Amino acid sequence: MGLFDKKYCDVCGEKIGLLGNRKLEDGNLCKECARKLSPWFSDRRSSTVEEIKQQLAYREENRKKAAQFRTTRALGEDRKVLLDEEHRWFTVTRARDLEEANPDILDYDAITGCRMDIDESKTELMRENADGKEVSYVPPRYEYSYDFEIVISVRHPYFDEMRFRLNGSSVDFEPSAMLRPKSFNAGRPDPESCAEYRKYRQMGDEICLCLEEARRGSAAEDAVPGEAPAVLQTEAAPSSGPWTCSACGGANSRGGFCEYCGSPRQ
Repeated sequence: MGLFDKKYCDVCGEKIGLLGNRKLEDGNLCKECARKLSPWFSDRRSSTVEEIKQQLAYREENRKKAAQFRTTRALGEDRKVLLDEEHRWFTVTRARDLEEANPDILDYDAITGCRMDIDESKTELMRENADGKEVSYVPPRYEYSYDFEIVISVRHPYFDEMRFRLNGSSVDFEPSAMLRPKSFNAGRPDPESCAEYRKYRQMGDEICLCLEEARRGSAAEDAVPGEAPAVLQTEAAPSSGPWTCSACGGANSRGGFCEYCGSPRQ
């Protein structure tokens, strides 16, 4: 079959336009059908035509749940975690019209974990000397940049995690002279002194705590009658001061959840 031969979508049967083909393991998929797949799904190339048809059928059923979804709690800024506490459903989306956008609607009991990853990068600040050359400060000075990412682990036939960034743009932090290390061996400044850092760190902690409570509550409802119920809620852990995770031993500077394994602060 030639490179420019006509191709047809093996799912809907429509002709595929130039540059519109999305390869499957055993066929072709048009971009219109590809748009209907879950935004969290990443295994298209290794999926068969039949598997894609099954997912699209699931997505149409999901649209019915999206139409019934009634937000009772919203967490986040640009992309939000929305909860429907009556149906015990949640979703992650930017959309306002859920039926039209059709974000994946999951039950609380699909949650297996939630963590926040904070990515830090730093750039050395330079100064100009008497010869007009850029040289380092003594001791070196740095500007720090942070990105906050939420990772929700789930049980689902088409994806196992929902990963999204909390902040629209990186949070930049240049320590003031008072906070700047006085020697080469001094530790890095505490980013908690930056209001934007605190805002997103607290936002991430709140999302993780909320979903952990939803998960534990769902597990308690499913417990066998007569057995001791699981703890329904996790008390809000103190979010200031360094601490060591009892689960993995990781050293954390701040926050209510471990930066390494996602376990709640004890």
